[in-house]
Order: sequence, then C-alpha cells, then structure tokens
Amino acid sequence: MKLISWNVNGIRACMQKGFLSYFNEMDADIFCIQESKVQENQVEIPLEGYYQYWNYAQKKGYSGTAIFTKQKPVSVSYGLNIEEHDQEGRVITLEFPTFYMVTVYTPNSQNELARLPYRMDWEDAFRMYLKGLEETKPVIVCGDLNVAHREIDLKNPKTNQKSAGFSIEERTKFQELLDAGFTDTFRYFYPEQEGIYSWWSYRFKAREKNAGWRIDYFLTSKCLNGQLVDAKIHTEVMGSDHCPVELELSI
Repeated sequence: MKLISWNVNGIRACMQKGFLSYFNEMDADIFCIQESKVQENQVEIPLEGYYQYWNYAQKKGYSGTAIFTKQKPVSVSYGLNIEEHDQEGRVITLEFPTFYMVTVYTPNSQNELARLPYRMDWEDAFRMYLKGLEETKPVIVCGDLNVAHREIDLKNPKTNQKSAGFSIEERTKFQELLDAGFTDTFRYFYPEQEGIYSWWSYRFKAREKNAGWRIDYFLTSKCLNGQLVDAKIHTEVMGSDHCPVELELSI
C-alpha cells in the first residue's frame, strides 16, 4: 500500500503548478493534503477512482485538510470532537477494516511563540485522541506536524532554538507522542540521514540552498513496524513550499 502526504500551501495554487500530474503519476492508495486553504464548493478536483473527504476551516483561505482514497472507508470523522480544536479543519480520520488513517495539520506556534500555549493544549488533546483510536485498531498518522524533532531535522538548529517548530516545548511533545507508542517512519529506515527536508522558506533562496526543515511525517503505531516497507521524502517535487512524503507498507 502506497500512502502520500503533502502540505500543498493552497490547493488551487498547487493545481496550477502540476498537482494533478504528480497525483496521477504517484497512483497512491491514499493521498492526504494539508493547508488546502479552500471553503466548500471553491474547488473541484477530478480524481477518478478516488473518494474525497475534506475538512474546511471556518476562516476563509486558511488551514484545511483532505484525504483522497481508492478504498471506501468504513467510517469518516472530522476533528478531535473538541470544539476549541475543531474550528480550523485540521484533522480527518478514516476508518478502514484493519487500521485508522489520520491526516493532521498541526497548529503553528507563530512568531515569538505567540500561540505556544494553545499548541501545547493541542498536542495533549491530539495524542489522547490517537491513543483512543489505537484501543480499537492500529493508527497511521500523516501530515505537517510543524516540528523538527532533532537537530539533524533542520539545516540551522543552533539559530532556531527558540523558533516556532524547534522550541524545546514542541520537540518534547513530539517525543511524548513517539514514547506513547508511535514510530517516525522516515527515521525508522534512515535513523541518521542528514540534509533531507520537507519544507523550505520562500525567502533567502532557502530551497535552492537546501536550508530546510523536516516537519512532514508519517507516524505509525509500533505494532505496524514489521509491515513497514519504505519511507521517502520527495524533495524534487515542486508546487509548494513543502514537498510530499511517502510511506509504503504491507497492510
């Protein structure tokens, strides 16, 4: 089974930069996007052979997620069932016979960590949500988690110690999620690989210089470790300030 996740930074803009060609080329079983930045009826994507599920933010042109899947899920849910966390279209969960598929666009802590307290509440709620699902069946989580876990996950760790996405608080919460029983699939296969990132600022020619961050992930319940086949980060794919990430597993 091939799974793809991509923060498209606006699906309408990404559509004009080759999204459909890439989507068709990859022929994924499940394809998840984050930061769609659309409201209902603002975009129609012709994806023959796929069921489409969208979660929209209440605020226009902001956040939002979607999942496109070849197999029809057993059930679909949106958000965390917590009102304060469910205004921004950040989570979709599809239930399949043998696993849950969750896509997430984690809130950014913003400049000077202005939204860090909210982010901490979100992290705890999201972890508890995943563990609740896991009581029934294994969980696969993908998306823009807005955190670089270790120093090898970004180009300039020393100058970003207090930056959103690399604060000690955010990194600690990510570690708590792993400690709760989840596998960072890219690191499972490439534990010490450096220089592979999934996001680059549009400023300062960051992508050209590969001054990036690895903040897009596939995480899986540890009981699925034996079924993981490979994890990839498609740094060559343009169309967004993020690139797609991939997980292949036998499930």
